[in-house]
Amino acid sequence: MDSTKRFTATFVSLFPDFFQQLSEISIVGRALKSGLVAVQCEQIRDHAHDKHKRVDDTPYGGGPGQLMRVDVVAEAIRCARAKSGAATDRQRVVLVDPKGPLFCSQSAQRLASYDEVIFVCGRYEGIDARILYYVDESVSVGDFILTGGELAAMLIFDATVRFVPGVLGNSESSQSESFAHNLLEHHQYTRPEEFEGRRVPDILLSGHHLNIAKAREAEQIAITSKIRPDLLKKK
Repeated sequence: MDSTKRFTATFVSLFPDFFQQLSEISIVGRALKSGLVAVQCEQIRDHAHDKHKRVDDTPYGGGPGQLMRVDVVAEAIRCARAKSGAATDRQRVVLVDPKGPLFCSQSAQRLASYDEVIFVCGRYEGIDARILYYVDESVSVGDFILTGGELAAMLIFDATVRFVPGVLGNSESSQSESFAHNLLEHHQYTRPEEFEGRRVPDILLSGHHLNIAKAREAEQIAITSKIRPDLLKKK
């Protein structure tokens, strides 16, 4: 992947103002200012078909709440695609959906390989199920429900942008963090060397980098085995 390329995130949303704070987040803000990352928004309501700008309606078959209309959201997605400078095969349209596969570190790394990811953010009781024909994939951030897809989309974006070359000051950082290689991260320490009787492990003060690496890997396995044994099965 070209280290000089720009990664673009486009949010298809009823609340584009939600994403303005991205420019104030330290790592993401620096990436935006440096031109490594760009953020765009497409207001779904701009694609409503009536003078009242309605984007939702009652569900067929009954049920609580309102559903977002597929015709309106699909048109917003098409518009976002058309505005993009990325080639079609370098775009990825992602629906944020609690029914989708669970998002993970490997998902973030994969999405970062595209030139543009278009995040589709639902509201109310969700979006008409036919929207699945207009996206490339759906993704869930966990077994819980949020008031809207914006917060989940920002979470996915934040995790993804860390894998864009140049965004992190140290390119090794994303490879050693928790969930890289299906292992949780080892414990880390800094000064003071001793605090209230608790010392930094001697191995970290030894200066023997090979032994330190071995000790850290053993600690990763031990921590993962205790807290997330499911990750070890994947590994």
